[in-house]
Amino acid sequence: MRIGTPIPHKKARIEIIPLIDIMFFLLASFMMVSLTQVHMKGIRVSLPAGQSGETQSKRDYISVSVDANGYAYFDKELMDYDKLLAVLQKTHQENPEAKVFVRGDANTAHINVVRVLEILRSVGYYKIAFEIKSEAAKGVPAPGGIGTKPGF
Repeated sequence: MRIGTPIPHKKARIEIIPLIDIMFFLLASFMMVSLTQVHMKGIRVSLPAGQSGETQSKRDYISVSVDANGYAYFDKELMDYDKLLAVLQKTHQENPEAKVFVRGDANTAHINVVRVLEILRSVGYYKIAFEIKSEAAKGVPAPGGIGTKPGF
């Protein structure tokens, strides 16, 4: 004998619309995070601090670094100044409108950075930005350039 209940019996359903909403939210969040990530091309140097400067987009850029010993780097590759000149000439032929960021160690001699600037100008790059450490991030160490601002 079967006894009926006054409560109507419903089958369980899986609602897919809230699941789709959550998936679109996650997709949009991950896309926004991936677009704002900074890909560091330069070597780790102790950047000088500065109060002025403006944050710039670092997409499709060239990083030229000078470490504390005066050695020049193109992206993260150590090279002498003659090889740097050849690499920059080739890069300028491929993309003459590329942005150039110079990362000079705070403890390097001024002449080393000036030499890199002369090479960049002789190749044809005239829009050059210097990366500096932001005063706001001065108390916080900047591993790999996090919290840095390129300034002119």
